Amino acid sequence: MTDADAPVGDITIDVHRGAPSDDELAALLAVVSEAYAVEAAHATVSDDAVRTAWSVTQRGLRTPLRRELGWGRFSG
Repeated sequence: MTDADAPVGDITIDVHRGAPSDDELAALLAVVSEAYAVEAAHATVSDDAVRTAWSVTQRGLRTPLRRELGWGRFSG
């Protein structure tokens, strides 16, 4: 049994216009269920995109200090 064939709880469909037959509602449900199953199957993240904890916390290097400025720049 695949995920698409798995039993589902009660489904409610509200029709706002017209009077669809049971066959039309069954066809609609089949199409929407299949579209959802295809989308869910393709919505997984590839293993290539995984970042390690080290790369997540990694920061760039700080720019070097400008030693020619000295300590006297404070004019408080």
